[in-house]
Amino acid sequence: MTEEIEADVTVDARGSACPGPLMDLIGKVKSVDSGTVVELLTGDEGSKNDVPEWVDEAGHEHLDTVDEGDYYSIYVQKS
Repeated sequence: MTEEIEADVTVDARGSACPGPLMDLIGKVKSVDSGTVVELLTGDEGSKNDVPEWVDEAGHEHLDTVDEGDYYSIYVQKS
C-alpha cells in the first residue's frame, strides 16, 4: 500500500469466526452514508476472499486489504 487509507468508521470483528466479520461489515455499511470508508478488522482468514466478493456483488468499492500480522484491515467504501 503506497498511502494510508483514512477510515471514517472501524468495525472490530477480531475474534469472530466466519460469517461473523462479514455480517458485522454488512450491518455497518447499511447504516452509513454513501462515500463512507469502513475499515473491518478481522482475524478470519476467509474474510480476505469473502469481503471483496460481497463488496463487488453489492456494488461498493474494495479499497485495500492489509495484512497486519495477526489480523487483516479491509477497507470498503460505500457507493
